[in-house]
Amino acid sequence: MVLSVPQPNLASTGADLDYGGVPLWINRLLGEPSVLSLQGRIDPAWHRANNPQACPEQCDCPIQWPTALYCDHRALDGIPKDLPHRTQYLFLQGNNISSLPSSVLTNTSRLRWLILDHNRLRSDEMDATALQNLTRLHYLFANHNRLSAVPSGLPAGLRQLRLAFNRISAIGAGTLQNLGNLTVLLLQGNRLQTITQGDFTSLTNVHLLDLSGNLFLSVPHHLPPSVQQLYLSNNSLSGLGEDSVSGFTGLKYLRLSHCGLRSAAVHPQAFNLSSLVELDLSYNKLSSIPTVPSSLQYLYLEANRIHQFNVTSFCREVGPLSYSRMRILRLDGNKMSYHQLPPDWVYCLRVLHHIYI
Repeated sequence: MVLSVPQPNLASTGADLDYGGVPLWINRLLGEPSVLSLQGRIDPAWHRANNPQACPEQCDCPIQWPTALYCDHRALDGIPKDLPHRTQYLFLQGNNISSLPSSVLTNTSRLRWLILDHNRLRSDEMDATALQNLTRLHYLFANHNRLSAVPSGLPAGLRQLRLAFNRISAIGAGTLQNLGNLTVLLLQGNRLQTITQGDFTSLTNVHLLDLSGNLFLSVPHHLPPSVQQLYLSNNSLSGLGEDSVSGFTGLKYLRLSHCGLRSAAVHPQAFNLSSLVELDLSYNKLSSIPTVPSSLQYLYLEANRIHQFNVTSFCREVGPLSYSRMRILRLDGNKMSYHQLPPDWVYCLRVLHHIYI
């Protein structure tokens, strides 16, 4: 059964509102505004006639969210001048903005969200001091731009930094220093080839790190140990060693789809992490099921070249307390059928909810 949910008729496309592929959750109790564009949803003339507060001509300032400015999808070449001091949420996605001068945000010291997705931002046109005094800034989104480097002068209070689908080839020494409050870092769809020892040293609280779609040939070293969600899909990985993902204290979700992985290049202990809950190895070139911890609950192996089912991949032994916690197992799109399952697989995978084969 397929259910469809009607969507609002927006002038912008869904791609403009993906915020780097990770949902942007809002807290109404904190007065956080809608993350949807107001284009086509309100009458700007009515709001201007009934809103006593100043509002830049290029933006919408809804009465219900007095601290939010919606200046998105206006074909703007630059950030509007004379932004109100009350501004806490600034939506600028879907424009033609290429630069970020130091003076444009001087009056917005209370800014919490700055959304610059789908613009033309260039690293050489971003002032190094444009952001450093925004001490209350929590979210900086600049996905789908033309950045060649991570912006410098980032404020220490930043919690989410989303720079997906740019042209970033290196992090830069000291660029991410003092960002101990950062929890989400999106760098997928860039041109990164390596991570150096000092790049992520200060990131002690990052729990979601997306490095998918870069140019890595192996799992990069020097990643933050605090990461719980690590996404490395769509990299051309040569293999996985015993210590490739051993440096994490609580890794729960690991995505390695579309990486060209072969069974011969995956160490038997590569996934020996008791904290691991979900593992995505779909769309690779695996010929056998890798050894996974018995605590794993979700394993995605669809579209590989697997031709046999090994119970020992899930259970080294089977007993009253020795069994796999697997709930969902995907093996569809491989070279095996349900009839090839050994008769004792149900004793190992006794709490399995769904198997696709």
